[in-house]
Amino acid sequence: MLKWLNHTIISYGAGETTAQIVSVIVLVLIVFFSAVVSYFIAKNIVLRVLRAIVSKSKMKWGDVLFAHRVFEQLALVVPAFVVYAMAPLFRGGQEWLQRGASCLIVIGVVKTADRLLDSLDAIYQKRETAKTRPLKGYFQVLKILAYTVGLIVVVSVLMNRSPLLLLGGIGAASAVLLLVFQNTILGFVSSIQLTENDMARLGDWIEKPGQADGQIIEISLHTVKVKNWDNTVTTIPTYSMVNEPFKNWRWMQESGGRRLKRAVNIDITSVRFCDDEMLRRYRQIPYVGEYLDGKAAAPRGHGDPHMADLPGALRADGPTNLGIFRAYLLAYLKNHPGLRQDMGIMVRQLPPTENGVPIELYAFTGTTVWEEYESIQADIFDHVFAIVPAFDLRIQQNPGGNDLKTLLRSKPEQ
Repeated sequence: MLKWLNHTIISYGAGETTAQIVSVIVLVLIVFFSAVVSYFIAKNIVLRVLRAIVSKSKMKWGDVLFAHRVFEQLALVVPAFVVYAMAPLFRGGQEWLQRGASCLIVIGVVKTADRLLDSLDAIYQKRETAKTRPLKGYFQVLKILAYTVGLIVVVSVLMNRSPLLLLGGIGAASAVLLLVFQNTILGFVSSIQLTENDMARLGDWIEKPGQADGQIIEISLHTVKVKNWDNTVTTIPTYSMVNEPFKNWRWMQESGGRRLKRAVNIDITSVRFCDDEMLRRYRQIPYVGEYLDGKAAAPRGHGDPHMADLPGALRADGPTNLGIFRAYLLAYLKNHPGLRQDMGIMVRQLPPTENGVPIELYAFTGTTVWEEYESIQADIFDHVFAIVPAFDLRIQQNPGGNDLKTLLRSKPEQ
């Protein structure tokens, strides 16, 4: 065709050199407009028809493919095929045009594969199994392989050499590649371990001290994204999720009960045996009467005849206000509607310290929702703080400014 254009232009009186230049320009324009027209047809006619067919189909994956522009990337390959097919029109530049068109075809196919993998990931994310077995890391590995293969093919086409020769050179440089892709390899292996060992899922609440405390929103090849409770996002390397410890609260949430474990410090100097007047007052408090009846029915004085007839306030095995307080707390927890009665409930005394004797409440709430859990816990300890004086006990705390003012006011003037 180039020869025919050259003769046609010369027949109109143009010189041979001018005819060659003009014929090349005309031929380039013909190829260019052919590529543009083919792309226009593929994008605005073929894709519209295909979109209409997909929209009427019951399969929703077609919409996902269009949302990720898979077919638009594939449409870019059409003009490259046109250029490749019309390259023989240029006798001298046929080889280089075909090489360039081949490279564009490879690039278009790789980008289409990239978008296709994104679409497959989006389709998979809609399944329930995506929360337990996320595949985003695997799709990212496939992307890396696709781009690596595409790069090798493009270089081999431009150099007009077999791709196997390039692969041989890559094998010799494997040590360098291992260094370059170190994080990728570590992330890939770690993502497999996270998935297979069920260590973390999308939506899990994890706690990594000093790094993250919130829900996992993404697990990828290189990173795990955690949305913290203050709405910040922490990005953690995937391999650190395997190499370093972290706390996963998923099993707590699945159990339906969250542990409540907190202590209140009692002033040791306020602990004493109960006399009859104290016992009379305590019997008016709910849950206390049954405990006192049980104590009264128990053998007195541990079998020691010298203790059996002593008043309750002096007898070594008599009830103490702290013991009655513990019994009251245990009964209170067992009758609390916000606690799980089928899980552990306990009130225990911890070793005394310089801050008093800790009385720890151990139970499980009937909800794992954070706000409801905190509300139940606060209500319980509001009640505990308020009921302590009823047992003639005092809460131990460090003296504050108000305590010092009271002390100074009570000091007699000299």
